[in-house]
Amino acid sequence: MGTQRASALWFADPKTQALGAALLLFQLLPTGFTNRNLREHLAPSLGLAPDELTPARLTCELRRLRLHGIIERIPGTHRYRLTGFGSRKILFLTRGYARILRPGFGSILPNLSAPNCALRRSFDNLDQQVSARLEKAKLAA
Repeated sequence: MGTQRASALWFADPKTQALGAALLLFQLLPTGFTNRNLREHLAPSLGLAPDELTPARLTCELRRLRLHGIIERIPGTHRYRLTGFGSRKILFLTRGYARILRPGFGSILPNLSAPNCALRRSFDNLDQQVSARLEKAKLAA
């Protein structure tokens, strides 16, 4: 039997973040969710009307989530539910991005952060050190 493959869920991808946020809405539903339920919540997060996000497109997303072990199909139905692993992974993806990665980028970008921020100073120092090494290497060559 062949092994099915699915594309990755990229951490900072807006589509992955929107999908994760929509899935967390259904986490505690005992009856799970359908393709239609997910489409109605996911489409606005992607800037689309629900009818612009086709059922076929969302079926591919559901398949990808299932192959990654994030959701499972409820036997005998067309409904899905988050797995224990899926719940933890989605929480990490959405919360980690919102609380760690985005603020971290904001504190190191020159035009967006305060110049006396510790993380910004560290990156500025790193940039100066790399530039100095490159200049030194040019002189040695």
